[in-house]
Amino acid sequence: MRTGRPLLAAAALSVLTLGAAYTFGPRDAGASGPGNAQDAPAAGTAAAVETTAAAAQCRTDARHPKRQLRGVWIATVNNIDWPARTGQSAARQKADYVKLLDAAAERRINAVFVQVRPASDAFYRSSLEPWSKFLTGTVGKDPGWDPLPFLIAEAHKRGMEFHAWFNPYRAAYDDDVRSLPASHPARVHPDWVVKHEGRLYYNPGLPAVRDHVTAVIKDVVSRYDVDGVHFDDYFYPYPGRGTAFKDGAAYARYGGGATLADWRRSNVNKLVAQVDRVVHATKKHVKFGISPFGIWRNASNDPAGSATSGMSAYDAIYADARHWIRKGTVDYVMPQLYWPRGFRVADYDVLMPWWAEQVEGTGVHLYIGQALYRVGAADTPAWKRPGELSSHLTRNRRHPQVQGDVYFSAKQIRSNPLGAMDRVEKTHYSRPALMPLMPDLGGGAPARPADVRLQGAALSWKSSPGARAYAVYRVASGAADACAVADARNLVAVVPASSGARQKLPVSGGGTYLVSALDRLHNESAATPALLP
Repeated sequence: MRTGRPLLAAAALSVLTLGAAYTFGPRDAGASGPGNAQDAPAAGTAAAVETTAAAAQCRTDARHPKRQLRGVWIATVNNIDWPARTGQSAARQKADYVKLLDAAAERRINAVFVQVRPASDAFYRSSLEPWSKFLTGTVGKDPGWDPLPFLIAEAHKRGMEFHAWFNPYRAAYDDDVRSLPASHPARVHPDWVVKHEGRLYYNPGLPAVRDHVTAVIKDVVSRYDVDGVHFDDYFYPYPGRGTAFKDGAAYARYGGGATLADWRRSNVNKLVAQVDRVVHATKKHVKFGISPFGIWRNASNDPAGSATSGMSAYDAIYADARHWIRKGTVDYVMPQLYWPRGFRVADYDVLMPWWAEQVEGTGVHLYIGQALYRVGAADTPAWKRPGELSSHLTRNRRHPQVQGDVYFSAKQIRSNPLGAMDRVEKTHYSRPALMPLMPDLGGGAPARPADVRLQGAALSWKSSPGARAYAVYRVASGAADACAVADARNLVAVVPASSGARQKLPVSGGGTYLVSALDRLHNESAATPALLP
């Protein structure tokens, strides 16, 4: 089981807008340094300010958490968020993606979850599956460029983690196998697939299917600089017209005496565990998580369930998120709590605390999937309130197990329905945030920055070996001690590392500036106060 795992900005993009949070630098910034490097003295450097152990004794402000994941889903299926439509030029696709990221950066978002495999297809060059039709309009058609390196690099330039989002079992959006390229796995292995209500699914009960899905994910983790691997809530098909899912032959062969429901859940659990092992064996630092449907089970069906009465993921789509948490086969869960507070069937104020209780003491992180796309919906009175979404985050503060939120989806970050994201930013994201730590994934704090100097309107410091980013604090008044850096009240920038011997940041305002170094997992060094000229 896991045990835990008014200024500014930006290095790689020159000066960017006030308040954008930047966390990771380019790959050539170097590998992680030794874990105790922050204790080494550096010539010309002021006494260090502890950022970890000593800070634990400080009184912190819950309104300004120092570590918080703030994410957004970027959906490619059916061109929901990106690309805007099929068949665009590479230049147009790049420009549209940059607009999505810039809008997110303005809100101090620090992670993107980009759908790279909507349906056994690829938004990257792959020898295992064909190019996605959502790029060009035709499945298998080469778009003339590999989008994934660009997508990752642009996220990293803005200090955002990049999580590659995969749909594990969807084989095609329609069930006409003949429309797929001859090399498509569904045509090469017709015994792998099940036609169901107009779509084509891989059969989760087949070991060969699990091996293929795992191989696809390993391929991406091996070849690209992703920070995470992400599954959404689609496992066995959602209830539709009530058609039976035709996996009887696989059940007869592999069921082993279990009930059909238990066997299906076991199939999903096996895939999750297999992917977890392969991801971390390939690159230990890469995170793996899932955003399950928001209701595990209802208390009317299981005393361990929530006081809700909606669809049960455990019973309807055979997704047992409680099992993944207890077995530690995920680094995080991100339940999709797409209902407002007070909603009788599935009340946010009931579900969020239930999920917080499930992760307590497990080391599995809890982030909440938030329904930004529902804001303004006419069919639910609560979603017509501009402050509903912000109130969810206020409620989260009562439960420290909640370590962040992710919004569906990117286009609403830009459209800002009812001004909801304005409220979230003003009330909850007025400062940048570091990523929550996952100690089990390794890493170590780099050496603390040396020769930190404030000269006029510029703050500069020597590059720290192994640093992927730097946290900059400004203490306007009071002591610049451990408590000054214990939360985000004084955190003004998280700057991706740039190449070169020195790092620079334009600043404004008086007080004491401090700079710490971060590795890619945001293990933090001691902070170094700036020396005055």
